[in-house]
Amino acid sequence: MRKRAVLAAGTVASLTLLGTGIAPAAGTPDKNDATTTYTVLMAEGADRAAALEAIREAGGRVTAENRAIHSFTVTAPDEGFIAKVSASGAVYGATRQRPVGYVPKGKRAPADRDTVEKEHLAAARAGQLPSQAGRRGPRGAGAGLDPLDDKLWGLKMIRADLARKVQAGDKRVLVGVIDTGIDGTHPDLAPNFNAKLSRNFTTDIPTDPKGNEIDGPCEFAGCKDPNNWDDDGHGTHVAGTIAAAANGFGVSGVAPKVSLVNLRAGQDSGFFFLEPVVNALTYGADVGVDVVNMSFYVDPWAYNCLNNEADPVEARIEQRTIIAAMFRALSYAHAKGVTLVGALGNNHEDLGKPRTDTSSPDYPLDSAYPRPIDNRTCWDLPVEGPHVIGVSALGPSGRKSDFSNYGVEQISVAAPGGWFRDFFGTPRHRTNENMILSTAPRNALQHAGLVDDQGEITPDGQTVGVTKQCLPDGRCGYYQWLQGTSMASPHAAGVAALIVSAYGTKDPRHPGGLRLAPWQTERILTDTAAERACPEPRLVTYTDEGRDAEWNAYCEGDAEFNGFYGHGIVDAYAAVTARGR
Repeated sequence: MRKRAVLAAGTVASLTLLGTGIAPAAGTPDKNDATTTYTVLMAEGADRAAALEAIREAGGRVTAENRAIHSFTVTAPDEGFIAKVSASGAVYGATRQRPVGYVPKGKRAPADRDTVEKEHLAAARAGQLPSQAGRRGPRGAGAGLDPLDDKLWGLKMIRADLARKVQAGDKRVLVGVIDTGIDGTHPDLAPNFNAKLSRNFTTDIPTDPKGNEIDGPCEFAGCKDPNNWDDDGHGTHVAGTIAAAANGFGVSGVAPKVSLVNLRAGQDSGFFFLEPVVNALTYGADVGVDVVNMSFYVDPWAYNCLNNEADPVEARIEQRTIIAAMFRALSYAHAKGVTLVGALGNNHEDLGKPRTDTSSPDYPLDSAYPRPIDNRTCWDLPVEGPHVIGVSALGPSGRKSDFSNYGVEQISVAAPGGWFRDFFGTPRHRTNENMILSTAPRNALQHAGLVDDQGEITPDGQTVGVTKQCLPDGRCGYYQWLQGTSMASPHAAGVAALIVSAYGTKDPRHPGGLRLAPWQTERILTDTAAERACPEPRLVTYTDEGRDAEWNAYCEGDAEFNGFYGHGIVDAYAAVTARGR
């Protein structure tokens, strides 16, 4: 990975997390005074008391604090607070608690995002999905694995099926999933789910201030989902790719014996707010998580910029606050031994040569305006943040998926992410089996209309390949196909977990755990990746697959390192047999 210089945000390794979420306010605001929740970030080296005084003078009330990154959760007036508090030398900036990330979720998601990961569902409902009858698709991992593993072509591509004969993962290795949650009751995830350490940093938001539905009605008291719940399905799918148990049932993950820690930071609706994300990162670092997977997209701005002249002044303050807070949290986690793995994104874009942004801000709805993007001062977070291993997506043919972001500036490695449109001109084109099969929560499939109230797969579910398997005791697990760089990143995170399992040593800070410095984990991951040269010609068009010229992608670099594959395709077997590295 050849990253450009990043904003100096400081590494606060000596600090500890005190506030891990949004605490209840000490008192109730006057119902006639409109208030908003903000994140306020202290200036580097500033006096804490001075920052607190600035917040008070600007009309704010602190309700929670994250001392790892020097941030406060503040309730303050709707208007004028950001400018007032940011005028203090003790304050770096402030931002409303808007979403800073997104995973696709139905009608609330921008259409292009949802149609990437669930493209097969849209095709099925439009009557454009070829018959799946009798079709096996690309053969995946072979005999001796779990019943559905022959559908997991990704395991074979990265040689995870061979790696587990040498190293299947160590229970002492903790993999944090920062996502929409994990269904910790799923029969394929329960054996590896660490309920003790798992946390939900979000609170459901039924509607926004205008009455528009966000998460919908709350299912649990206090609008707080338990730490083993996932209403979206995205996080559960990611978790299964990393560490579904090799238990003779369903599917198995890349590292089927490591432990999964739910670090939930995504709303039911798929939105990610700044505070839960940074709290998930710093908490994970404090409890000894070894690897974190981040498969989410940045909102409300596709790119957060330091000083974009197209943005109003308040929006500039908010964006630079988000940048600094994320950089501090990522640096804090890395300094405490966390290997950070992130999806490169699904916008079919060279991240080193960003296009004009016409989609931001996408929250609130209908508020976007054109924004020229300066690559030197704008970041796609978290993947462009410090220490993040960026992962592009491949289809089963080994070609870069048409939707996958790319570019020599941010890419580290490539991994299987699925590509519904792969194998043009063959019967395998536009089939479910070109995507990634993994674990799914029953409740999320029911919300999507793919499973009925009795737990049976609906006609729509059958068409898009939803699978159900049941144990003799009556417990059942569900599985669905998705595609995206969100599916590629957990393949790489799983290999990183195997590396820590193979080469880690006892962690004195967390008895019973293992540790391996993130730089060592990353070096082994990239050094053992299978090199893949750019295609010829280097300019790849996807017109046969139905895409226009905006989807064209030019591959820069050589076989050793290039914009499509980075250092290569992650190789689990090579990684766990890399003695002496």
